Amino acid sequence: MSIANNIKHLRESHGMSQAEFGNIAGVTDKAVSTWETGKKEPRMGAIQKIADYFGIKKSNIIDERDSNVSEIPAGFEPLPKMVKIPLISEIARGTPILAEQNIADYINCPEACKATFALRCHGNSMAGAEIHDGDIIFIRQQPDVENGQIAAVQIDDDCCNAILKRFYRNGDTVILMAENSDFPPLTFQREEISKIHIAGRAVYHLSKIK
Repeated sequence: MSIANNIKHLRESHGMSQAEFGNIAGVTDKAVSTWETGKKEPRMGAIQKIADYFGIKKSNIIDERDSNVSEIPAGFEPLPKMVKIPLISEIARGTPILAEQNIADYINCPEACKATFALRCHGNSMAGAEIHDGDIIFIRQQPDVENGQIAAVQIDDDCCNAILKRFYRNGDTVILMAENSDFPPLTFQREEISKIHIAGRAVYHLSKIK
C-alpha cells in the first residue's frame, strides 16, 4: 500500500473524519485529504504524532510494502503511550521518596497520567473506590491536594509506608477518610497536622480482574 492508502486505511479503520485525524497530526482536514489522494505527503513531524497516538511504528505509515498498518479493530481504543516510573516499596525515614533504596522496580504507566511513581496497595481500606489489596496506584508527586482527592500520605508516627486516604482539611483540622466503613477516619488537629506529609495525589490505578 502507498502512504496515501496507509493513512486512509488507518483513519477509516478507527471511524475518524479527516478533521479528527488532522487534529491528531496537527494539520487541517484539507491537508489530510491531500495526503489520501497522494497529492502531498505528510512531514515526518506529523507522521510521528500519528504513530505515537495509535501506538504504531512510523514505518507502518510510510512503508509501501506494509499493507496492515493497524491490527486494532474499528471501535476499539489504541493502547496509550506508556512510560516507566519507579515502583516504591517502603519509604525509608529521612530519605526522598524517589531515593534509590526506596525503589523496588520500574513499571509501565500511561504517559497521559503524568504520574511520578507508583505504590502497591496493602489492605482494603479504599475498597469503596475500587482500590483493592495488591492493586498498583500511580501517584503524581505534589505537596498538596484538594479536599476529597485520594492522596498518598506519610504520617510521622506510622510505619515507613505511605497510606492512601481521601484528604479533607477544614481550618486547623485534617481528616483522612477510608473508603470502607470498617476503617475509622484519622483526625489530626492543630499541631498534630505537622505529622502529616502528602506524598502526592493518586491519578490512576491498575487492578486485577476479580
